[in-house]
Amino acid sequence: MRKNALLLLVLFYLMSCFFIPVLSAKENSELNKLLIIYSSADKEVFTKFAFVYAINAKKQGWWQDVTLITWGPSNKTIANDEELKEKIKQLKDAGVKLQACKWCAEQYEVDGILSELGIKVEYMGEPLTEMLKSDWKVLTF
Repeated sequence: MRKNALLLLVLFYLMSCFFIPVLSAKENSELNKLLIIYSSADKEVFTKFAFVYAINAKKQGWWQDVTLITWGPSNKTIANDEELKEKIKQLKDAGVKLQACKWCAEQYEVDGILSELGIKVEYMGEPLTEMLKSDWKVLTF
């Protein structure tokens, strides 16, 4: 009887060492997603706030998944500014996922420029809704 109890104890210990950390990592990764929505036409809002937080959040590992969506007039601001285009490249190189609202970009006729920068330009109504309904944390600028 004592052997069985000891065997069970060892079995539970081994399970806690191997399986619980795997489950915890999965749970943490599902809750470790940041969505940044940049909608301002103000360049300074991007350079001093949205960009700084996004790149550091990814490089420092504060968040596992970091996605930046450009929305509204921010699309025009980025497309027409060389400094911002360079910052977009830096975000992409750091592993930040970049997306732009296609409808918004089309209104400013910059969808092609944004695509060339490596930004995924797509209609964002449905994807954004899904992100908001799931476990993403949202930060807006």
